[in-house]
Amino acid sequence: MDTALSQTISDVDFSFSVERQDSRRHNFNRGISTLQTSYESASTSKLVSAVIILRLVEQGYLNLTDKPQDRIATWPISNSDSLYNVTLAHLLSFTSGLITEPLCLNLGDFNFAACVNNIADANTGNGKTPGQEFYYASTHLQVAGLMAIRARNAATWRDVFSEFKAQTGLFPAASYDLPPSTQSPPANPRLAGGMHWTGEEYMAFLKALKEGTLLNSASMNQLLADQTVSSIFAYSPAIAALGEDWHYGFGLWHECQSAAYNCTPGTRVSSPGAYGAYPFWDRSKNYFGIVARQGTLGTFPNGVAIERSVRSIVEQWAACQ
Repeated sequence: MDTALSQTISDVDFSFSVERQDSRRHNFNRGISTLQTSYESASTSKLVSAVIILRLVEQGYLNLTDKPQDRIATWPISNSDSLYNVTLAHLLSFTSGLITEPLCLNLGDFNFAACVNNIADANTGNGKTPGQEFYYASTHLQVAGLMAIRARNAATWRDVFSEFKAQTGLFPAASYDLPPSTQSPPANPRLAGGMHWTGEEYMAFLKALKEGTLLNSASMNQLLADQTVSSIFAYSPAIAALGEDWHYGFGLWHECQSAAYNCTPGTRVSSPGAYGAYPFWDRSKNYFGIVARQGTLGTFPNGVAIERSVRSIVEQWAACQ
């Protein structure tokens, strides 16, 4: 495995970690990268944010059928608009119809609630029907995040995340600190792609998820279900960059190495980021892992390629008694 990883093509240094069913783990570091290196998350934070919100559903603070207006007093979309029927489930599955991203999503000093209202204003009247179309964007989780903040009577997403960390012991040094801001933490962190984490922290998160200590069985079933089975895919980076028709659950991808989805949902799931970091969980072969790295924007396929260069070796290792 190490020989293959040392020879595989990569534009930046990276770390690779994989753990099998009996908790044996194999780690590999290339160049100056380690599993303690802090990396920008990009979209790897989507799974983390979704799990945090699903835990609040479990705890009774939210319901998947909640609408933004149920939790956000200033939500501006009227009942005459098709987007009025957006639910938390639509937001977590990126089928809400909120496809246009306002500029404020890139401004760390912007007021979080005001930016969520800007998301609503930017999409009002677009004619989208929630549930009908999958569109990969940062809008959905930002709205869901404000619903979570309001449901917990919290001041900021940092408070919600701090509660999650205190309850689970996970991501002790991680933070939602992007986009950049003059404040620390930023007033307007991007839930869909604004963390810093280490590979070691993300592996601990994946292990807890796999072992069922983060979500109960009902929530896990929701997380791992294909939430897009009847949706049109308007924008998918898996299609655009890999030519593969992956489907989506709540905050995670159902991978399928095919131009048309013909895979079993929940078999192999992941939450790759635009800089090439790639957390994955192969549920059929009982192993999970991560490619921890930070390339340039748009190098998402590079992280996937690193993992695929050793996948057959990892599968043999995972199956070895």
